[in-house]
Amino acid sequence: MSTAPDPFARFEAWFAEASRSEPSDPNAMTLATVGPGGLPSARVVLLKSVENGGFTFYTNLESRKGREALATKKAALCFHWKSLKRQVRAAGPVERVPDAEADAYFATRARGSQIGAWASLQSQVLPSRESLEARVREFEAKFPVTVPRPPHWSGLRVLPLEVEFWTEGAFRLHERHHYIRENVSAPWKLETLFP
Repeated sequence: MSTAPDPFARFEAWFAEASRSEPSDPNAMTLATVGPGGLPSARVVLLKSVENGGFTFYTNLESRKGREALATKKAALCFHWKSLKRQVRAAGPVERVPDAEADAYFATRARGSQIGAWASLQSQVLPSRESLEARVREFEAKFPVTVPRPPHWSGLRVLPLEVEFWTEGAFRLHERHHYIRENVSAPWKLETLFP
C-alpha cells in the first residue's frame, strides 16, 4: 500500500466522461443506509456536488434515508456508468450541510420541486393520490411567490473513508483501485485489489 493523492480528482475526471457518455442521469448513485434493526436499505439518489471533502445529495430528513443516515452518521454510495464499464464505490461518515448551503441549493430548484418538498410526507403511508394533490394545492396557496426551504429538507454529505474505482476487464479480470484513510483528516493510501 502506498500513499496517494486525493481520489476526488480521479472521480471528477471519471464523472466528466460519464456526463458525456451516459444517456440519462450520470449523477445517479445508489445510496445505502442501515436501519435500527441492522437491515440495510438502498435506493438511487442524485449527486448534487462534490466539495468540502464529500459527495452531497439533498433529501427530506424525515424520509427513511434521512433518518437512517443521521442516526448512524454513516452511508455508502455506488455510481455505475454502464456506457464506460466503470463504477465508483465510496463509504464513510455523514454530515448535514450548513443551512446556508441548503438554502442556496433549494433556491435553484424548480417551483414544483420546491412545493413537492413541502407537500410530500416522504416515506410515510399515502392514503390516496388525492391527499397528496390536496397538500400540493395547500402549499401552492401558502407560498404564492417565494417558496422557503422546509426545515425538514436539507443536504447530506458523505465524507468517504474509502473510495474504490472499478473498471470492467475481460473474463472478469477487472481493475480495482482502492483508496482508504483512517479518518477524514488522514492522508489517503492506495491499494490494488484482486478482481
